[in-house]
Amino acid sequence: MNGAATALALDSRELRQAYAAHPSGVVALCATTDGERTGMALSSFVPVSLEPPLVAVCIQNTSTTWPKLLRAEALGISVLGTEHTAAVRALASKSGDRFAGVHTESRRSGALFLAGSPLTLEVTVHDVVAAGDHQLVLLAVRDVTVWDEGAPLVFHRSSFHRLAG
Repeated sequence: MNGAATALALDSRELRQAYAAHPSGVVALCATTDGERTGMALSSFVPVSLEPPLVAVCIQNTSTTWPKLLRAEALGISVLGTEHTAAVRALASKSGDRFAGVHTESRRSGALFLAGSPLTLEVTVHDVVAAGDHQLVLLAVRDVTVWDEGAPLVFHRSSFHRLAG
């Protein structure tokens, strides 16, 4: 093992630094609600179950976007690729048009996807569990589309990376 191990006290700044040491994929969770495109970027996506097909995301309790998405009939999860770096920054912003310059594809159900994503899933809310300063949201998968092209975007140590390969 290279490098020195560091023991951290459990204050929020140091804990955030510790969590940042774990690389994660980046997804967009989007829908058309009340005729408007609504979405957010998340790095907490995880497959949960094959039977029934479930995935999960974690959403901050302070999110003002989540209550809008929660009203949607269906949600779109787009696993983001390396070409989505600008889009993920826009989706993560607190103000302005989160979809400016972002090409999307919608379904009749209201699920909304970012074009060019290596993987898309149409989902519905299965359950929401309180989890500290976040909500753990279990989502039932209704449809999956896997594209052969595109490398996933990875978030590690507070910046975006591409997988070597």
